[in-house]
Amino acid sequence: MDDFDQYDRGMISLEVMGIRVLGGDDAPVLLLGEVEGHQLLPIWIGHVEAAAIALQLSDDDTLNRPLTHDLLADVIEAFAGEAAGRVIITEMDEGVFHARVRVLDLDIDARPSDAVALALRMEWPIQCPRTLMDQVGVEVDELPTDEVNEFREFLDSINADDFTEEENP
Repeated sequence: MDDFDQYDRGMISLEVMGIRVLGGDDAPVLLLGEVEGHQLLPIWIGHVEAAAIALQLSDDDTLNRPLTHDLLADVIEAFAGEAAGRVIITEMDEGVFHARVRVLDLDIDARPSDAVALALRMEWPIQCPRTLMDQVGVEVDELPTDEVNEFREFLDSINADDFTEEENP
């Protein structure tokens, strides 16, 4: 079995359900839901990555310049054309989720937030093994509605200085 085959068995399709911001200092949570089911895979992500995902979900074209994920999507398209790709959330190890980006014959390690931001731009499927969903998924009666507007309000309240590191005195 080659490296690609290990991810092809027992996969389930996921869709981005939204991003939830629980509190001011809390990290945003990316909610990935089963396409055919009632479980969520909650993944805590950074504010910058959450902004990139939320902007893509909102189809907001107000930015004049490409973000990093847009650049990566453009580079992949330049080299691979319309090649099909996909994103796989592979595992959670010691509380940290891992993902793979697969395009052409490449299988690249990635953070789930970056991989999902890329998948949205490339219109690629997002998947995870059934065993991962069974291990860390959350059963819900009704999947939440898209929360892009709530996150957009959060984005309106911050500026670029909020993302700079504070110097230690």
